[in-house]
Amino acid sequence: MTSIVFLFEVHQPYRLDRRMHEKLMEKALKGSLEYDDIQEAVFDNSLNKYVMERAAERCYIPATKIIVENLKRYKDSSKPFKVSFSISGVFLEQASKWAPGIIQVLQEAVATGMVELVEQTYYHSIAAFLPNHGFEELKEQVLQHREVLKNTFNYEPVSIENTEFTFNNDLACFFYNMGYKVIVTEGVDHILGWRSPNYVYKAWGCDARVLTRNYRLSDDVGFRFSDRKWDQYPLTADKYASWLAATPGDVVFLAMDYETFGEHHWPESGIHEFLRWLPGEVLKYGHLEFSTPREVAEKYPPRDVFDVPPWSTISWADERDLSAWIGNIMQQEAVRALASLYPYVKALEDPGLTRLWKMLTISDHFYYMATKFGTIEEVHAYFSPFKNASIAYGLFTEALGVLSKLIYDRIREKPVKVVSNLTLPLEKAFYFTMPDGTYTGVYVRSLKELYFKLGSVPLESVVYHLRSGHISAWISQVLLLEELSRKIQVLSREVDEPLKLVELVKKEIQSYLEG
Repeated sequence: MTSIVFLFEVHQPYRLDRRMHEKLMEKALKGSLEYDDIQEAVFDNSLNKYVMERAAERCYIPATKIIVENLKRYKDSSKPFKVSFSISGVFLEQASKWAPGIIQVLQEAVATGMVELVEQTYYHSIAAFLPNHGFEELKEQVLQHREVLKNTFNYEPVSIENTEFTFNNDLACFFYNMGYKVIVTEGVDHILGWRSPNYVYKAWGCDARVLTRNYRLSDDVGFRFSDRKWDQYPLTADKYASWLAATPGDVVFLAMDYETFGEHHWPESGIHEFLRWLPGEVLKYGHLEFSTPREVAEKYPPRDVFDVPPWSTISWADERDLSAWIGNIMQQEAVRALASLYPYVKALEDPGLTRLWKMLTISDHFYYMATKFGTIEEVHAYFSPFKNASIAYGLFTEALGVLSKLIYDRIREKPVKVVSNLTLPLEKAFYFTMPDGTYTGVYVRSLKELYFKLGSVPLESVVYHLRSGHISAWISQVLLLEELSRKIQVLSREVDEPLKLVELVKKEIQSYLEG
């Protein structure tokens, strides 16, 4: 018996607004700049609403209705029809606001008991690849996604994907330690080597099961279905079922964007009829059955270890690596800048700030910044709402500027929050040196650490950094505590005796620490 596993990726991003600056100015002049107003200005919700409503009409509702019909038609047969969905949290948000009929038909599908829901990050984000705090944010977004699936579908997944099927050994074992048993990813040729994607594998370093997508058979539907230049056009349900029947292995894992069924291939292409008749054609073959990731992971023993070191992370996009999101200087700088704001957002514990920052982790923002060539460039251009990567980068930088200004304003309002909670990454730490530049071996990453370590650093080093303005500059520019910085500058100019200077500086810092 060969198990056919269908997984549909369901996601829509919040796209940035090209009129962001203009809209912010309009709202500021009206005196209205609450978080809801700011998010409304930063994100193009007129476009987001239009895309959701159009895709709901062409794809999400009719395709899901067809699937529900087949789930019910074959539910009581010896070989029922089954599918899997991986649905982002931001998709569910937008569907609830602008096309609630989508939620209803998806709930109807899940209620049949023939659907597996696969976990992912709530924001379909690049959280795992952010410097310094990536896995911390990854866990938070996965747990948030788990909560929305529980609330919307009363469902708790055991299978998971990282955004866009990105995968490496560390990610696999991270998810396994969170309790997930199955990780789905791409069947990348250079990782599989001589092996077939059509088997269950074991992750390297832990006992997680790994399913690898058969990208050739998946892309026959996802990319080539309506291509009249394709030598296999037209693709019919019976023809595709015969290909599945002729495919050797335990599992044929087929995964594609759900927009395949009516949005990427319009209904006029026959894609809905293909979806309608495919289950029946597949089940004509006695050795084929439909299954889900969880079921095949429990049914088939792993054939081998699927080993993907972190420095060779794979995905299902472009060259099957991370270059779709962090392949050029613009993308890398955008990721670095976004990550640099993370400690401040966490320290402030402000829900509005946190929400805005998380919305900027959506992977599509970085996908639009890609600079590719040939057919890969055409795919990026198809999905992007912007004319080119530079516009996407400029808008993202503008959004980061809005977020940075909000962070700065909140710190001025609530400096105690920053003092109490902020711990910086090493690249933003203050490093003590002697006047000749010799490193003392001491660094600090927070105001609290500065207070306690001022007594353990050589007095000559402390006085040097105080007189030179280094410490006050770090407090102002990195901790963003301008008032404290000014007080330390004054003390450094007016107090001549070194021990007394350090003592007075510590008193000023202590007053901040005590609120």
